[in-house]
Amino acid sequence: MKNAINNQERLLQIILAPQISEKATHIGEKNKQSVFRVAHDATKIEIKAAIELLWKEQKINVDSVQVLNVKGKKKRFGRHMGQRSGWKKAFVSLKDGKEINYTEFSTGEDK
Repeated sequence: MKNAINNQERLLQIILAPQISEKATHIGEKNKQSVFRVAHDATKIEIKAAIELLWKEQKINVDSVQVLNVKGKKKRFGRHMGQRSGWKKAFVSLKDGKEINYTEFSTGEDK
């Protein structure tokens, strides 16, 4: 039981934010995918479970997940070069042609 609770807590920490940009909107319309910023150590299976847990009220079923590691940009600080930290992006395809409503999601707690 405790392992299931820890697993659910882990799943709630995987999805960091939806990635909203022109490119993500274009991909969403063309390929019926949603784009998310996810934890750096997240796996495809964990991302799928996290999406289905967060939007279980809408009965969202994930068809496939593709991940992409985004490298941080190189920046100059005076005469020193630095680099922003990289992050991970997930492209999520849904079954049955459903769309994710970002305003309504579950926190994973049963009332």
